[in-house]
Amino acid sequence: MADLLAGLNDGQKKVATWFDSPVVVLAGAGTGKTRALTHRIAHGVAEAHYRAENTLALTFTQKAAAEMAGRLRALGVQQVSTRTFHSAALRQLQHFWPKLTGGFLPDILPSKASLVAHVLETMRIAVDQAVLRDIAAEVEWRKVKSLSPHDYRTAVEAGVRVTPAGLSADDMVEVFDRYEKAKTERKRIDFEDVLLLGVGMLESEPGVLAQVRDRYRHFLVDEYQDVSPIQQRLLDLWLGDAKDVCVVGDASQTIYTFAGATSDYLLGFPDALPDAHLIRLETNYRSTSTIVELANRVIDNQPGALTLVSQSGPGPDIELIDEDTDDREAQAIAQRIAALNAGGTALGHIAILHRYAAQMLAIEGALRQQGLSVYVQGGTRFFDQPHIKRAVMEIRGAAVAGVQGSIAQVVTDILYGVGYQAKEPDHRGAERSTWEDLRALIALAESSDQAMTLTEFSDELVKRAAAHDEPDRDAVTLTTVHAAKGREWPVVVVMGLTEGNFPISYAKKDAEIAEEQRLFYVAVTRAQQRLILSLGRAQRQGAAHQRTPSRFLRALKR
Repeated sequence: MADLLAGLNDGQKKVATWFDSPVVVLAGAGTGKTRALTHRIAHGVAEAHYRAENTLALTFTQKAAAEMAGRLRALGVQQVSTRTFHSAALRQLQHFWPKLTGGFLPDILPSKASLVAHVLETMRIAVDQAVLRDIAAEVEWRKVKSLSPHDYRTAVEAGVRVTPAGLSADDMVEVFDRYEKAKTERKRIDFEDVLLLGVGMLESEPGVLAQVRDRYRHFLVDEYQDVSPIQQRLLDLWLGDAKDVCVVGDASQTIYTFAGATSDYLLGFPDALPDAHLIRLETNYRSTSTIVELANRVIDNQPGALTLVSQSGPGPDIELIDEDTDDREAQAIAQRIAALNAGGTALGHIAILHRYAAQMLAIEGALRQQGLSVYVQGGTRFFDQPHIKRAVMEIRGAAVAGVQGSIAQVVTDILYGVGYQAKEPDHRGAERSTWEDLRALIALAESSDQAMTLTEFSDELVKRAAAHDEPDRDAVTLTTVHAAKGREWPVVVVMGLTEGNFPISYAKKDAEIAEEQRLFYVAVTRAQQRLILSLGRAQRQGAAHQRTPSRFLRALKR
């Protein structure tokens, strides 16, 4: 028992040991919330507050769920269900649907875009790909908000929601109607239907609801600031009158309101459950005090903002790169990273965060001109690369064949057959990228547990692929700020810090600017040791339009 609580600070220990009432944990960036949550589960099981098989731990990505499961296994807990809201609802639908309907659950659409495109074609509306994506996102937003088409029209008329370019509220209502009919005709459901059908099943089938509540009695929700109305409705159904729930979140990291998320449930939890016990985690273990102090200034006027206290020293000063153009900004960033790399900083310890994908083009080119390896997060996933698919299959085949030897040596020998070479390519391009990918697999094998068998290593690769849990690579990571949430790097560059870029140009209302402010806070708090902020004052040399530095940079001057 002492081992389960060892190393926890006072706040984390309260999270791990308080079982007398519902618990809401306000946990700032880098405060060890996942550690506290997993130790709560392990301690709860050990002390018989929880039964592992009756415990449901919820989060928002498959990777986060897999990481939580791995941490629980390391703490000796095996039977806890760690899932996303969608995967939990899907399993329940798959279990009960055949018994209720006599048929199988319809397949899930891989993407809304193609069906929305068909709908627009029937309406004789032509749009480009960007607007098509916006319309598909609007279909998703309405559903996660549990709004009827009429409610959506009312929201547009009230100025709460803006329709995609060129479409009226009436157009969107017709899109919604035709989309649902087309989906039904094709006997498909979409991602949001999983939640909607899950709610509908539980609300209309008391027997099913009773079975689900008998199965799950202890609930934990991570990243609770990202919950949507339909997810909260599902959680309320699972809970019923039970109060055995612990939610963890940070209102300052609410950056998905465009997709239906709201921090209202997190901040309103003590009012919804008056006997709830509130715990704050504000001790930051990730970043230097210099970075933490900036983060506090960035977010200090936001509702529910926590005041972080760093456990590290001040570290390097925050750097500002201020260049005339985007190209010069990119070149300056690349030169700075090359200098850091020459000084001993591994490229895999560096990330460049941008507000939107188009900003990536200039910086990627500048990094490659410096001879630096680049990993673009959000491109083709690691385990979806053809050479990695082949490598994983061959490793699995060797495991089935009973090939003996150390995992590192066996994997290396296999990858030589896939195209790996001992000598590092001295040029850029596809060959270099393939070499880096295969080298990442070898590094994963080299770092594996010495007692692990090849079969276990093969199984681990399959699990990682399913959870999109990619191995570290010796390359600079390029990623949007949204995709960087939940990650951290020793060195972080936040680029494009001008008005119109960050905050983004379409953020006009106070609520939209507040979301951009939270997004900048998330960007800043990804950095562990060194933070570099940058901007280019014009798109190109001689451009008539000169940009203004981002308002968020004012926090540097206090």
